[in-house]
Amino acid sequence: MLYGQREMGTWLSAFSTLCEASACLGCCYLLVAIFAVLNFSKHRDAHLGAHVPVSLLKPLHGDEPELFKRLSANFEQRYEGAIQMVCGVRDHNDPAAAHVQEVAKSHGEAVDLVVSAREHGPNRKVSNLVNMFHSACNDVLIISDSDIEVGPTYLATVVAHLQQNNVGAVTCLYHGVAATGAWSQHAALAINSHFLPSMIVAITFDFAQPCCGSTIAIRRDILQAVGGFELFAGRLADDYEIGKAVRSAGYEVAVPAFTVGHHCFSENLKTLLAQELRAARTVKCIDPLGYVGAFITHPFSLAFAGALSGGGDALALGAGALCLRVLLCVAVELVFGLPRQPYALLPVRDLLSFLVFLLSFFGGSINWRGTEFDVVGSGALKPRASNVPGGT
Repeated sequence: MLYGQREMGTWLSAFSTLCEASACLGCCYLLVAIFAVLNFSKHRDAHLGAHVPVSLLKPLHGDEPELFKRLSANFEQRYEGAIQMVCGVRDHNDPAAAHVQEVAKSHGEAVDLVVSAREHGPNRKVSNLVNMFHSACNDVLIISDSDIEVGPTYLATVVAHLQQNNVGAVTCLYHGVAATGAWSQHAALAINSHFLPSMIVAITFDFAQPCCGSTIAIRRDILQAVGGFELFAGRLADDYEIGKAVRSAGYEVAVPAFTVGHHCFSENLKTLLAQELRAARTVKCIDPLGYVGAFITHPFSLAFAGALSGGGDALALGAGALCLRVLLCVAVELVFGLPRQPYALLPVRDLLSFLVFLLSFFGGSINWRGTEFDVVGSGALKPRASNVPGGT
C-alpha cells in the first residue's frame, strides 16, 4: 500500500512538473503572439488599383441574426466599380430568401437569388456555390460566409491585393463579434483571444498558409484552372483546399492587414461546443502535427492542471498566463480597432478552449448545421446514414 502511494506521488510530481514546464512554454508563446500581433500590419499594404466589377457570392441558410444588415453592408462601400451580389439557398421557403428580397428592393438588378437543392457532394455550402456560379456576371469573384460583416473599405482593399503581381487569391482573417447572450460572448472571445492571434503567429513565422471562408477573392479563370468549386464539394476544409490549389498552381494567396467580423450567435453551451469542435477538427485534419503542438497555446489551463496535481509554482504561472492573455487581447484591440473584450470571462474561456482541444482528439464526427458527418482521411466528408436534412 505504501509503495503504491509513493508510486502515485511520483507520477503526480512528474505530471505537475510537465504541466508547469508546458505552461512556461505557453507563456513564452503568448509573449511572441503579442509582438506578432503588434507587428502584423507592417508590409501588408496594397496601393488601390482599378475598381473593377465584382460578383459577391453568398451561400445562405436560415434566419441568422442581423443577416439583412450584413448583406446590405456589401453595397455600402467606398468602391466605384460595379457590384453584383449572388445569394444562394436550397428552397424558396428558406427564411434567408426574404432578407435577400429586401436587399434587392434597394439595389434591384445588382442582387440575384439562386434557389437550387442540387447537390454536387456532401459539402452543401460548396454545392450552393456551384449552383450560384453561373449567375455571377463578373470575372472577379468574392466569396464570403453568411455570418461575415464588412466595413466600407472592404472591397477596395481586397481588390487592390488581388491585383498585385502573382496573387491568385485574397483571404481575410476575422475577429469575433458577439450577438446577445453569454455563450455568444464566449464564442467571440475565443476568436479574439485564441484563434486570431494564433493565425497571426502562424503567418508571421510561416507555420501555416491560411485561406478562410471569411473571404476568398479569386478571378474566374484561376478558379476554373484549379478545378472549379466542384473539386471541393466533398471536403470539410473547402476554403483551405481552394487556397492550397491556388498555391499549387503557382500563385500566392494574399492576407491583408485588416480583419472582417465573424458574427457569433451561440444559443447555449451545446451549440458552442459543437461549433468549436467542428472548427478544431477542421484544423486538425489540415495540419495534424501542428495541431498537436498547439497544446502550448493553453498555458493557463496547463498551469491549472499542474496546480490540481500539487505543483508548487503552478498558481503563479497561471496568474502570469492570464495577465499575458489580457495583454494579448489589448494588442488585438489596438491593432484591429476592436472594443474592450470581456476580460473577466478569460479564465473560464481558456478552460473551455482547452476542453475543446482535448475533445477534438476523441472521435472524428462533426455537426454542421444540424447534419452529422464523419471526417475521413485528410478531410473528406462522409454523411451519416441517420442524417436529417441540414443546411448549407
